[in-house]
Amino acid sequence: MTAYAVAVIRETRFGLEIKEYLQRIDATLAPFSGKYLVHGGPYVPLEGAWSGDLVVIEFPSMEQARGWYESDAYGAIRPLRTRHTLGEVLLVQGVPEGHKGADILG
Repeated sequence: MTAYAVAVIRETRFGLEIKEYLQRIDATLAPFSGKYLVHGGPYVPLEGAWSGDLVVIEFPSMEQARGWYESDAYGAIRPLRTRHTLGEVLLVQGVPEGHKGADILG
């Protein structure tokens, strides 16, 4: 089942290391069939306040998402991001085809 790497980046201090990270990340995604679905804005806030950037990367499975995040290739560039951004990153499982909102009620 599809899984997603989601990052809510509240602050980015742009510089050479962030540029290098962005130039290298695609090569780390390819072996795990990761692809960007969302990478920044523009945004249309509808409820509450929003500041920052949203990144959503799709993977065919949670195993591939975790494999990417824990890979040597991504581990080598992760510090380039973490030293210059503030935010949260998580992996989340997708839902099956035909999922309905009430399905979570059991």
